[in-house]
Amino acid sequence: MRRGLGAAVLSLMTATGTLAVQSPNSQRLVPRQIITTTQLLPSYDFIIVGGGLAGLVIASRLTENSNTTVLVLEAGDTGDAVQARIDTPTAAYFNGLLSTSYDWQYITVPQANAGNRNLTWPRGKVLGGSTAVNGMYLVRPSQIEMDNWMYLQGGAAGASAWGWDSMFMAMKKSEDFTPPTAAIQTQGGIQYDPASHGTTGPLHQSYPGFLLNIVGDWTTTLDNMGILPTSDSNGGEGWGAFIATSAINPANWTRSYSRSAYIDPLPPRSNLHILVNQTATHILWTKTSNGTLQATGVEYANNGYQVKPWPTVNCNKEVLLAGGAVGSPQLLMQSGVGPTDKLTAAGVAVQYALPGVGQHVQDHISAQVVFTTNADTAATLYRSGADNPAANGTNSPVQSFINNAIAYANITDLLGTYAPTMQQEVLANQSANANSRFFNPSADPTVTAGYNAIYNATAATMLLPIGQVELLLALTGTQQGGDASFAVQAALQHPFSMGELYIATPNPFDYPVIDPNYLSNEADVILLREGLKLARTIGQTQPLAASAITEVYPGTAAVSTDDQWDAWLRTVIGTEYHPSCTCAMLPLALGGVVDPYLKVYGTQNVRVVDSSVYPIEFAAHLMAPTYGLAEQAAELISAEWYGGPGPAGFTAPVTSQANSSGTNTTTATTASSSTSKKSAALPVFAKDKSRALVMGLLFALSAITSLVP
Repeated sequence: MRRGLGAAVLSLMTATGTLAVQSPNSQRLVPRQIITTTQLLPSYDFIIVGGGLAGLVIASRLTENSNTTVLVLEAGDTGDAVQARIDTPTAAYFNGLLSTSYDWQYITVPQANAGNRNLTWPRGKVLGGSTAVNGMYLVRPSQIEMDNWMYLQGGAAGASAWGWDSMFMAMKKSEDFTPPTAAIQTQGGIQYDPASHGTTGPLHQSYPGFLLNIVGDWTTTLDNMGILPTSDSNGGEGWGAFIATSAINPANWTRSYSRSAYIDPLPPRSNLHILVNQTATHILWTKTSNGTLQATGVEYANNGYQVKPWPTVNCNKEVLLAGGAVGSPQLLMQSGVGPTDKLTAAGVAVQYALPGVGQHVQDHISAQVVFTTNADTAATLYRSGADNPAANGTNSPVQSFINNAIAYANITDLLGTYAPTMQQEVLANQSANANSRFFNPSADPTVTAGYNAIYNATAATMLLPIGQVELLLALTGTQQGGDASFAVQAALQHPFSMGELYIATPNPFDYPVIDPNYLSNEADVILLREGLKLARTIGQTQPLAASAITEVYPGTAAVSTDDQWDAWLRTVIGTEYHPSCTCAMLPLALGGVVDPYLKVYGTQNVRVVDSSVYPIEFAAHLMAPTYGLAEQAAELISAEWYGGPGPAGFTAPVTSQANSSGTNTTTATTASSSTSKKSAALPVFAKDKSRALVMGLLFALSAITSLVP
């Protein structure tokens, strides 16, 4: 059966010219924007640290103004030498760039509650960042979660820009959506609403040009289990079962990522320079009369052995940190902005004490149940040569196949009638957890207040329909079952366990200490255990069960009781590659690092513009919201410096950049835009206005606002 399909696919590839097209990236010329150190200008208006997702989006958008100069400093290489491995979607699984020089290869400290293991934290170290190496999922958070982020700001000026309405528009702005072909839509049971998508943005968003038959069984199987399919996962109700959109360009079946979308198509821009293989090592400061810091430039180096003094480049307006959940807090701390105790212990002089930098670390963690199968998998096709590139370097629809069958199970799916009791138990433990270093690593009272706010915001929304566990069908073979196997992965989406990240030495080339504190909160163990039980049930439920032969991992004989599940999952969990919250957007009194304008507290002209600013984890993959975040960041920066409307709901600070007094502002230019937390309007849910949902949200808002000053 498998060989038959493989032969048919090979025939399709070679016989149908329209299905094998030359990738425009296969012979990519080096863009004129990529320069060498000898071409650097003495100064730039904006220096962007990190040429990943957010950095390249913002660089592209800001330089649409020809009078604005931008430098992007990227620690990694261009990726040109491995372009085929980046461009080909299936290569992410079988010939990807993880565990190579294009991966930062971060490692956590031993995780006491996860088998005392050092766990990997892969992050892309290449122009395009993790968008060049990831699994290409474009899965948005729900409206409930986005508005939760907004409400955590306590009514601060600018907060409305981060609610659903504004972010929905920004995510749509980033994308160029192409519907699936009729055949693919029917085969996969794909549902979507064109109104929830944009069609004029740089980033291609679509579906693979080839699906395995087992994908078509996914939503029906979940429906038979009581987890309903969703007709529009991108419109604010991203729960239930669906086939996800992916960052794929259907014109040539290549990966669409921040470089190929936002940089490569640009005409030559003399006002945009990108310098690769250079790590930002320090932000250069002067102190203003009111004690805040003003960035005057950035120090950088190729490696830690480069002879000092290391070179510097000056900035005229702002330094924008886009180094991600690890790089951005690390650079702040290396530059003297962070928790006093951590900086002092590392031998770094404190320039501005900001206790929340590197705190509140959250991440999605996952494990999987593996079944042998009699169906074709991507692995069996790959081994048979069915999705190998042709000799002339063309791509085919088969090479565009990636995992995209997904579901978000809510608390009732996991716990049934026990769900309200579980919520009450979680809330009852909050106070004791906040005051224990086992659960909350920081003794700082503001960081502890932030821990409480995040914890309660997460607990308060537990009974709403948002996903607590992600279920994902992986068809790329497994270590335990070989090529002829598939896995159902379960990933915790809203962890109660929080950790920290901090520097240990003054050497910017030494990796920081990463301690996500996985599974320190027992609630995470319970939720993930119940998700793994659902993963097992999926393999036992028709029609997908018809393709499952035997569960080989962990196996019903080895793991069946709750105690066995709990003990096993602690030895196997790992990251789902979505670390966040290390530069959380929260009020300063809650241990926040940036305000709603993305400004770092205590600085005049430094912003963090990446996924580290989320204060909570979303039931989503972080790529889609971070494209929206970056689009909005570019808009608000342009609005502050050059005028214009800014993001939807945006209000310019009282002290505009043009005549800044050097302070972070938290008030708005008009009284009508300064919204009290007590008068914040409930969001309108487009498709579900049920009393239960609204009452649940009211409860969530009550819990959140009671903790925000």
